[in-house]
Amino acid sequence: MSTSPEETRAIAARLAAVAAPGDVLCLWGDLGAGKTVFAKGFGAGLGVRDTILSPSFVLMGEYAGRLPLFHIDLYRLASATEVLDGGLLDDRQSTGVVLIEWPDRLGAALPVDRFDVHIDGAADEPRRLRLSAHGAGHAGYAVAAVAAITSIPDP
Repeated sequence: MSTSPEETRAIAARLAAVAAPGDVLCLWGDLGAGKTVFAKGFGAGLGVRDTILSPSFVLMGEYAGRLPLFHIDLYRLASATEVLDGGLLDDRQSTGVVLIEWPDRLGAALPVDRFDVHIDGAADEPRRLRLSAHGAGHAGYAVAAVAAITSIPDP
């Protein structure tokens, strides 16, 4: 549970501590759930100094940090074909971490080895974060998630 954008950013920053080249994090949630807030915290945890913005209109933002961060927003795309034809997923991303908002647009092309962040909630209400690792490559995030969430003080 995250009771504020600051808590969401703090959880994401702690998860970034275990980030490794080639990691893929999928951010699931409705409009206004806090996916970009999470991305900002994750970027801060990677040492990104630039302002991370929602890439809805540019589709992908690239940021320099401890690892390169590729922040992709698929909201405006209809299918995996558009994603792949548009070159949004490519080999250079293996050097950094890829955060994907609206990963459902990938359909069957959704990476099997990934870490899912489901964010439930809207407006000023607290957010429920459901975190799950898929594949051995992202198991470290599950451990970091428990540590991040349990270190937040009770309200």
